[in-house]
Amino acid sequence: MKKVNVYVTLRESVVDPQGTAAEQALHNMGYEEVKSVRIGKLIELEIDGAESEIESRVDEMCKELLVNRVIEDYRFEIEEA
Repeated sequence: MKKVNVYVTLRESVVDPQGTAAEQALHNMGYEEVKSVRIGKLIELEIDGAESEIESRVDEMCKELLVNRVIEDYRFEIEEA
């Protein structure tokens, strides 16, 4: 069994209102050193199979369901569960 962490982030060209709100809130709390905030999501999968097969299957899952490729980018890491 493998654990796959899929990291999904908005593309750099897409406005991130959540990130902007978090950045402003951090500044209001006194964290002036924060220069930028981008909000994304983490998807955790547990999958059986060979790592080479898992990689292509997860890529397929991302393209078909998990990621809106118009506005989001993704990357993933495979590790032992």
